[in-house]
Amino acid sequence: MGRPREHGAATRQALLDAAEQLIDEHGPDAASVRAVADAVGTTTRAVYSGFGSKDGLLAALATRLFETLAAAIDAVPVTDDPVADVVEASLQGFRRTALEHPSLYSLVFLRIVPGLELEDPAYLAAGAASFDRLEARVARVELGDERRVLDAAHAVHALTEGLASMEVRGGMLDPATAETLWRDAITALLRGFATTPPPEPALPVGAADLRSSGA
Repeated sequence: MGRPREHGAATRQALLDAAEQLIDEHGPDAASVRAVADAVGTTTRAVYSGFGSKDGLLAALATRLFETLAAAIDAVPVTDDPVADVVEASLQGFRRTALEHPSLYSLVFLRIVPGLELEDPAYLAAGAASFDRLEARVARVELGDERRVLDAAHAVHALTEGLASMEVRGGMLDPATAETLWRDAITALLRGFATTPPPEPALPVGAADLRSSGA
């Protein structure tokens, strides 16, 4: 019979919860290996066993952000109005996740830990998966080819990231109207993509002269 695991999934979850709370309350420097272990009532060995280092712990927190975001997007129903669905996915997914997990959002998008390298494969995969969910919602809007859909998905992501960063930093001019601002901005962006023809591909060098000459 194999030796039982001393630090399992429940301990890992508790350590992540504790680290997030410490960052929420006191900033990223507070989430030391010792402080996180003490908050859970375990040893530093549990942190090193589960995450390898403090940076590994922070990378796992960053991964948790995208996992939470993906789950929030999945929970938004699909309706007959694809534009409204993207707006709701942005609000219930990106905005809600940022406001409910500000330390995780700040860790990933505001880079509150200078020098933290977020190159963990699990983190990269979770980030790609959450973007794929957004792109799938955008693809239901009649925009044209795949390149246009991808451009629109990137634009929605950029807009939502900017709006969320303003809210997390307390930069909204009027928090009471923040949701309306989100809805109006994302709707206008998608309507613009839907009604504006895609740009023509860039011509090779010299081709413009040939076109103007009638050749």
